[in-house]
Amino acid sequence: MEWWWIAAVVAAAVVVLVVGVLAARGRRRPSAAPAVSVPARPSAAARLRQGLLATRERLSAQLEAALRRGGGDTRDALVAVEEALVASDVGVRTAATLVQRVRERSGAAADTATLRGALREEIASALAADDAPVPSTRPWVVMVVGVNGVGKTTTVGKLAALHAAAGRRVLMVAGDTFRAAAVEQLAVWAERTGAELVRQGAGASPAAVVFDGVKAAVARSVDVVIIDTAGRLHTRSNLMEELRKVQRVVSRELPGAPHETLLVLDATTGQNGIAQARTFSEALGLTGAIVTKLDGTARGGVALAVRSEIGVPVRYVGVGESADDLRPLDPQEFARALVDEAASPTGN
Repeated sequence: MEWWWIAAVVAAAVVVLVVGVLAARGRRRPSAAPAVSVPARPSAAARLRQGLLATRERLSAQLEAALRRGGGDTRDALVAVEEALVASDVGVRTAATLVQRVRERSGAAADTATLRGALREEIASALAADDAPVPSTRPWVVMVVGVNGVGKTTTVGKLAALHAAAGRRVLMVAGDTFRAAAVEQLAVWAERTGAELVRQGAGASPAAVVFDGVKAAVARSVDVVIIDTAGRLHTRSNLMEELRKVQRVVSRELPGAPHETLLVLDATTGQNGIAQARTFSEALGLTGAIVTKLDGTARGGVALAVRSEIGVPVRYVGVGESADDLRPLDPQEFARALVDEAASPTGN
């Protein structure tokens, strides 16, 4: 046999061997990566319960301690409940009204469960309001106001996320031109939520930025406009007048707007929040309030005080930093979270 023939046979065999090895490797499947256990995020109701934990523990402790002392005497228990409600920033007048209604509902000798149930129902009734308005015209304009440090700009971003999740096209207006950080915050939220953003340089006139924002919203046919405004001390009349000017600009360009004027309140400020709500309501005609930072205080009762004493419905509550930690207020759910005995933090 000629040498070249032997070489050809050897070469062919090598090729066949290599192809077979490569095919075998291709058929091998990589071993599955080990499963990683990711803790389930608590439900929205559970996060609200957790946020109101400190307030609930105070109320429950006072109620049960009084019943033990009084041997089931409802009068002693209700005195303690009233004190606990006041300490939770429900407000003196609101606390007295709630306790009187609980007394009428539960009778002279009631156990802890009966009193708790009566208090839960009265709190839900006190928080009840007409349903929050649903965007019914385009653009629907929401103006967000509040003092410095209450989480207003972050709340604007979370509102944008809520509307975007509902399938609405959102435009945010960076009307807080005195804080460069506020504009940058909104830029991050715009990217995160897919919202559009109208902004100008630092120090620009807030009214001018809002004017541009409303014009842009009309031209682009967006569904919802959310206006961030500079933090205003409610005790400074000149600063409040600037907010009224912004409101007038919106109304002039879009008759009937703003359709919502929402006040952001920090739950940790306690009774000062009621003073803020009263002043902003008188100046701007608030349509609702948003109570934030409920997870950082034992004063969760401020939501009740704002509704009962000022007449402003609480539309949203915030119990954390994530976008979905801002949620519409459900009076029954809030009352259960505030009064009922603790449940598992991951429960429903």
